[in-house]
Amino acid sequence: MAIVPQFRISEVAELLGVSDDTVRRWVDNRQLTASRDTGGRQAVDGAELAAFVKCQAHATRDPSAVGRSARNRFVGLVTEVVVDRVMAQVEVQCGPQRVVSLMSSEAVRELGLEPGVLAVAVVKSTQVIVEIPGSAS
Repeated sequence: MAIVPQFRISEVAELLGVSDDTVRRWVDNRQLTASRDTGGRQAVDGAELAAFVKCQAHATRDPSAVGRSARNRFVGLVTEVVVDRVMAQVEVQCGPQRVVSLMSSEAVRELGLEPGVLAVAVVKSTQVIVEIPGSAS
């Protein structure tokens, strides 16, 4: 059985894209529990952090009224469109995630995709790869 890691306050802040002070406020308000790690620094249990992140997560409202089987829909803004004669690359910034799609140039024109347009990136895949960071030796 794997040992669940602890994350220092600064690591939690980096993972969640907030300041160290925000994480400390969550600890002070008992939204997160911190204990002292072996170095005497405040740390949050990884399992508790995972539950906290899941409760805090909220998806941006999907502006389309289309029903789909795909559950992975990411609402964001088109930030870049590179078009050649046949194909195009469209970049959508969905919160902190950058989603890139390759599609026909015709589709880009029909959808009116250009930087600043609100878009929904829909991901339907039978394969998702999950990695964990390697340990520095």
